[in-house]
Amino acid sequence: MIVDRAVYRGARRMPCGDLSTELDGLRAGHEGFIWIGLKDPTDEEFALVNDELQLHPLAVEDAVKGNQRPKIDVYENSMFVVLKTLAYVERTSDVETGEVMIFVGDHFVVTVRRGEANPLSGVRADLEHTPSHLEHGPVSVMYSVMDAIVDGYVSIDAELQDDLDNIERDVFSSYRNVTASEIYLLKREVLETRRAAVPLAEPLRRIVEGDLPSIPAEARPFFRDIADHVLRVVDHVESYDRLLTDVLNAHLAQISVQQNNDMRKISAWVAIAAVPTMIAGIYGMNFDNMPELHLSIRMGGSEFYYGYFVVLLVMAGFCVSLYRAFKRSGWL
Repeated sequence: MIVDRAVYRGARRMPCGDLSTELDGLRAGHEGFIWIGLKDPTDEEFALVNDELQLHPLAVEDAVKGNQRPKIDVYENSMFVVLKTLAYVERTSDVETGEVMIFVGDHFVVTVRRGEANPLSGVRADLEHTPSHLEHGPVSVMYSVMDAIVDGYVSIDAELQDDLDNIERDVFSSYRNVTASEIYLLKREVLETRRAAVPLAEPLRRIVEGDLPSIPAEARPFFRDIADHVLRVVDHVESYDRLLTDVLNAHLAQISVQQNNDMRKISAWVAIAAVPTMIAGIYGMNFDNMPELHLSIRMGGSEFYYGYFVVLLVMAGFCVSLYRAFKRSGWL
């Protein structure tokens, strides 16, 4: 749907009538521009804007399909910018992604937003309250949108850093058991951030180095600031990815060590239980020619057979000896 549209002339907002008529008037006067904001537009809504502004067909095709890689394409009379937006969900610690596409022409800007991450209403309001920025024309809108989105990257970077510190602390502490799925989930969020930030570094480098003539020289320092933020985020998320791999390996090593400890304990208890089992099995064969079965002494005028108690004592002695040996060796 068309969220908002307006004409900006003399750094002031004015109502927008017929698009082609307004655009012809702006080109004739060489001042001002039209800003149209679209949110998840239908094919009919997008075709209406395209018919009036005559956007480049390749850029229109990318905008209609969506799910594009961050990039800046330069055509004869316009630029097409694709940006990935990120939003951190505090309740689930997830990173939601969206997409913003910007058509920048001589006297028009079209922003197409897909998804709920990073709405652009705040960007428009800030620009309308700073007329000095609007005087720079469509490039000022392009800069403001990119700056707001990259500021979102910086915020996501800080949240990922906190989540990584918490997981790293929990993996090496005994207060909470961290599962491998939690580490994989955070690794996936880092990957989402990386996919959004890394491809944007090259287009920003082209702007800063003056490879895009449509960007005025006086605007390049502002884009250099955005490029610095993107490079910082890229460095951080790549280090997060490596560190998460190390944390995952450490977690799996801890699980392996714990399993070995458990197996040693089980083996020790099995060995302890094997001794009385063996002895009971031997004397449970009911042979008569076992002298221990007939050991006795006379007590109080009656015969007391003590072989049974001797065998129990031997079993207990072996079990205690094995337990102390396994305890000293660290198996129990």
